[in-house]
Amino acid sequence: MSELVGLDAVEILNVRNFPDKNGNLGFIEQDKDVPFKISRIFYVYGVHSGDMRGQHAHKKCKQTLVCVHGSVTVVADDGKNKKTVVLDSPLKGLYIPPSIWAEQKYSSSDTMLMALTDQPFDEKDYIRDYEEFLEYRRAGAGESEG
Repeated sequence: MSELVGLDAVEILNVRNFPDKNGNLGFIEQDKDVPFKISRIFYVYGVHSGDMRGQHAHKKCKQTLVCVHGSVTVVADDGKNKKTVVLDSPLKGLYIPPSIWAEQKYSSSDTMLMALTDQPFDEKDYIRDYEEFLEYRRAGAGESEG
């Protein structure tokens, strides 16, 4: 089991950018803009307005979410408390460490959410059942929480 962390470890990150008269360039560098080496990048799009995605936690995987178009409301949950963050700018990211449950509500069907992770996809790393997540947190409660 990885070290359990609290919601104070869920943090908003600024995406650096170069504005130009012909548009803007936003960029993210591993270990500089996100607190990990990037192993995988994926994006979610075409989600119906108001639908929820995510609804899981990871045992080891660290991730940063960036809404590159539209708006996503993210609820992060450590099993005791919840933190809500609205991602509505491509210059704002949200770092979600392992052992935090996260779910995203999409504002419109043209919303696009990009995720950067430190791990390749591994189904065994996912906790997809909320009661299992709570048990995982309880089992690790004797470990240090940050």
